[in-house]
Amino acid sequence: MEKSAVFYLTAYRYRPAGREVNFMKHAHQIKSVAPGSIAEELELEPGDKILQINGQDIEDVLDYRFYIQNEEIDMVVQKKDGSEVEWEFDKDFYEDLGIEFESGLMSDYRSCTNKCIFCFIDQMPPGMRDTLYFKDDDARLSFLQGNYITLTNMKEHDLSRIIKYHLSPINISVQTTNPELRVKMLHNRFAGKIMETLNRLRDADIEMNGQIVLCKGVNDGAELERSIRDLAGLYPQMQSMSVVPVGLSKYREGLYPLEPLTKEDAENALDIIGRFQNEMYERFGTHFVHASDEFYLLANRPLPPEEVYDGYVQLENGVGMLRLLIEETDYTLEALSGDERVHTLSLATGKLAYPFLRDIAAKVHEKFPNVNITVYEILNDFFGHGVTVSGLITGQDLIKQLKGKPLGEVLLLPANMFRSNEEVFLDDLTKQDVEKALQVPINIVKSDGQELIRAMLMEESEEQARQAAVQYREIVNLAKEDALKTKATIQEQANQEYKAKLDQARREIEAEKAQAKAAMKQEIVEVAIDVATKVMNKEMDTKTNKALVEDFVEEVVN
Repeated sequence: MEKSAVFYLTAYRYRPAGREVNFMKHAHQIKSVAPGSIAEELELEPGDKILQINGQDIEDVLDYRFYIQNEEIDMVVQKKDGSEVEWEFDKDFYEDLGIEFESGLMSDYRSCTNKCIFCFIDQMPPGMRDTLYFKDDDARLSFLQGNYITLTNMKEHDLSRIIKYHLSPINISVQTTNPELRVKMLHNRFAGKIMETLNRLRDADIEMNGQIVLCKGVNDGAELERSIRDLAGLYPQMQSMSVVPVGLSKYREGLYPLEPLTKEDAENALDIIGRFQNEMYERFGTHFVHASDEFYLLANRPLPPEEVYDGYVQLENGVGMLRLLIEETDYTLEALSGDERVHTLSLATGKLAYPFLRDIAAKVHEKFPNVNITVYEILNDFFGHGVTVSGLITGQDLIKQLKGKPLGEVLLLPANMFRSNEEVFLDDLTKQDVEKALQVPINIVKSDGQELIRAMLMEESEEQARQAAVQYREIVNLAKEDALKTKATIQEQANQEYKAKLDQARREIEAEKAQAKAAMKQEIVEVAIDVATKVMNKEMDTKTNKALVEDFVEEVVN
């Protein structure tokens, strides 16, 4: 993060530890501070706690984001030693402070209170990691990350804050606008107030996006028409909506008896959606409602042209992902000149994307005749063959279905097969586990047409180059650390050897001094006796008088 363009510290107050604080309803601990940020300039550090901003208690991330969007900030911080510091400073209106907190939401995550008849988490097999069974239904995640929420988890306080802070957009899992049917589908007695809540958000000019999970014989047909019509009536605040087919795994024992959609079901849904698209486009210049890619494949109909997707507003719901991939790969290939490079590689994907990736591989081969790409369709044995998306393919299914097959120089896998920012599959197998089992290196490819073409042509992507640079720096840093440790060890050994030799030299010098002192004493005694004898002209009693002389000499020498 670059250093603040506008930052003026206008006041500073220090309060020593031990003062009672009356406003510490919430205290949010800092995890890290961005280099060059305002927080660094204020000398904030991990372990410090934010207590107040502009005289306001900070409940969670929504409060924090709202109150830091000011030019004048009054912030109270509790330091790690218990003392308190209050800063008053000016900054750019939208400039962030550069603080990361221990909790992303600055409070606990809210779990879903519904028991939806179509919930995929309820269809997960036992024995998987705990995080896969957590159902989030947190409005804050809708605002921050684009998650879809049901609104049933929201109290009046939560709804009022969304309106007060004008948080947009909010992504909403509607399912149906029929109150009684929504209560049944979500198994929540509060779920029927959906239109009341949506109207309130509309009146507050809050932007929204809607989603319907289509279940055969439940919210399809006339119910689907009703829901689309009701949501279209909220336009333009309701900016768009998507319709996606219910996902059914093989683990549905004891759950609501849902059936997979048929070709006829998909055709009927597309016909309804198509009518509303035409109507909304004529009235407002937007298609508004969109069907996910699965409907077109199931109905055996071609994907719509790019302009129908209204700028891919529902991309995260699988609406237009395949069309976008086709457009990006075609554009990238058109800009390239074919050559004679020689490569053999493979790519694995789910049933949904398989025919499209196979066609893209053929286009690459046509332009680069010596690049041979084998695309493998992976059936989802783990969750059931009704699950066709690549993001739910496990490492064990890859191993089982690809073992012994020609995989070439490298195996390409889409990034959505892996846990976010990690190289771990849903079944906790790692990229290294699959590489070892299949005896082939794996290249993880982002869901981006340009990156896919780069990977197919065995060209290093920007991400790979970045990772290589990071790995290189890590190797260099480790080498430096090892060198410093070795240097320290050598220095310590040298110091010990030097000390030992110095002690030995001191001992030898002391011994030599003692010997010299004894010899000197003896010589002085003998000289003194000789002189005294000559002076007194008689021989001294060496036993009696020698002792006297020695005492005198001892005093002189010492």
